[in-house]
Amino acid sequence: MDTKIIGSKIAKVRKENNISQAQLAEQLFISPQAVGKWERGESIPDIITLNRLAEIMSVDLNYFSENFRSNTIETTPVESPAKQLHKLSLEKQEKKLNWDMSRGNWVDADFSGLKNLNEKFSSSNMQRCKFIGSDMSELLLKRNNVDHCDFSNSDFTNSDIQSSHLANNIFRNCSLIGAEFYESYVSGCDFTGADFTGAMITSGGFEKSNMSDAVFHHTSFTNSQIADIIFEGTLEDCYFENCELTKVTFQNAVLINTFFKCRSLKKIRFIDCQADRMTYEFLKNGKADLSGITLLII
Repeated sequence: MDTKIIGSKIAKVRKENNISQAQLAEQLFISPQAVGKWERGESIPDIITLNRLAEIMSVDLNYFSENFRSNTIETTPVESPAKQLHKLSLEKQEKKLNWDMSRGNWVDADFSGLKNLNEKFSSSNMQRCKFIGSDMSELLLKRNNVDHCDFSNSDFTNSDIQSSHLANNIFRNCSLIGAEFYESYVSGCDFTGADFTGAMITSGGFEKSNMSDAVFHHTSFTNSQIADIIFEGTLEDCYFENCELTKVTFQNAVLINTFFKCRSLKKIRFIDCQADRMTYEFLKNGKADLSGITLLII
C-alpha cells in the first residue's frame, strides 16, 4: 500500500468537502498534526479511523485504496482494498499505540502493565503511582519528579533518565540493563534485585537507597555523588571515576576488575569483601582501608 496515494486522497476529499485539517481533526478527536502526517504520507489512519473518515466525507471506504477507480467494479480481486487497508493498519499499529503522558500531573494512579511510552513521558510530576510490571524500555524520562511510585518488575532496558528527581520509589526486580541516569538525583529508592548491567550513572546523585541483591556488571558511576549506599554481591567490570563517595559500604562483596579513580577512597568501608589483584591495586592507590578485603585468587 502506498501511504502517499492514500494521503493525497484524504487531502483531496477533505478539500472537496471544504473542511480544514483542524476541523477534520476535531471531528476525529485527534490532533491537526496527525491529519497533516496522513496527507503527507508519513503515516496512515487505522481501519476504525478510516471508517469514520469515510462517513464524514460521505465516500465509500474503498475510496482510500490505491486500487479504487470510480465507475469501475473489481470483479475478482485477490484481496479487497478494505482488507489491504486493515493489514497496513495492523502493520502500523505498534507505532500508533504510543501514549503521550508528558507534562502531566499523575497522583495515586495505577498504570501497571503500561507499554509503548518511548519518548512520551517527560516534564511530569508523579506521586504514589503504580507502574508494576510495565514496559518502560527505551523510555526517555526527562525533567520529571517521581515520588513514592512503585515500578516493581518493570523493564527499563536502554532507558534514558535525564535531569529527574526520583525519591522513595520501588524498583524491585527491575531490569535497568543499559539504562542511563544523567544529571538525575536518586534518593531513598529500593533497588532490591534490580539488574544494573551496562547501566551508566553520570553527573548525578545516588543516596540512601537499598541495593540488596542488585546485579552490577559493566556498570559505571562517573562524576556522581554516592552516599549512604551498601553494595553487596559481585561487582564485575564496574567503574567508579571522579565520584564523591560518602558513607559507602561494600559488604560481603566480590569485586572483580572494578576500576576506582576518585578524589578520596578513605571514607569507603569494606566488610568481609574479596577483590582480584587489579581491583585491589586500584583501591590501594586511592589509599582505601583494605583491612576488610582479602585477595581473590582467580
